[in-house]
Amino acid sequence: MESTAFVRAPQNSDLSTVARDFDVSGRVIIVTGAGQGIGRELARQFAAAGATAIVADLHTANAERVALEITSAGGNALAVPLDVGDRASIDAMVETVKSRYGRIDALINNAGIFASLQKRPFEQIPQDEWEQVLHVNITGVFDCVRAVAPLMREAGWGRIVNISSDSVRLGVSNYLHYVTSKSALIGMTASLARELGPAGITVNCVRPGGVTTEVDRTANPTLERRQQQIAQQCIPRTQVASDLVGLIVFLSSPACSFVTGQTIACDGGLTHNS
Repeated sequence: MESTAFVRAPQNSDLSTVARDFDVSGRVIIVTGAGQGIGRELARQFAAAGATAIVADLHTANAERVALEITSAGGNALAVPLDVGDRASIDAMVETVKSRYGRIDALINNAGIFASLQKRPFEQIPQDEWEQVLHVNITGVFDCVRAVAPLMREAGWGRIVNISSDSVRLGVSNYLHYVTSKSALIGMTASLARELGPAGITVNCVRPGGVTTEVDRTANPTLERRQQQIAQQCIPRTQVASDLVGLIVFLSSPACSFVTGQTIACDGGLTHNS
């Protein structure tokens, strides 16, 4: 009797379909907060994969430097000033991209306030700091999605990726405003996916772990704390920005046509989705 333990792939399987579905070449992809850190790496890698990277950042000099890195390497990029805390700035950024390219295929909501925050008990968080973090990290994402949605709806296609944080699952102390804002993105993602799905737009969320980048933090974790976290990961090494690239490129590609409303951890197995 013939064994059924090994099933041959259909002879007419088209492996080129896989390559096509994961292809982002020719796509116009906005990365907010792309002047440094995770955003910089994402913009560089999207461009290396053939996309046009819109390097949107509050610090214009940083955005221009990253765009120059990309174009000097033969990629396509456009630096655009962006303050995600200012709706008029968001609208101006989207209008610049629309007038130049006529399309927006993906939006990576990466910008947010974190590195500059001091760790402190929640009772000691100044009211204006609380409101600023929630405004930028939550309302800023809402306003960016609101601004790109009409063009994506018109095209009948779009990809939106929100960057949350493992701090939501870990319940990190002394960053209550940051953790609260990143938790809100998970609910926002699920709800937006319901509203935008009929238009062919997927909305997903990524939870990075403690990513090491060139960006200095006001309150850096101690070496002992870093080592403790790494020891708890299934993959016990430091996480770097490039670890996020494969997942986010997938979520921004045609391959992600039936995945939406999801929050996916990319943290070396520090936390597990349930």
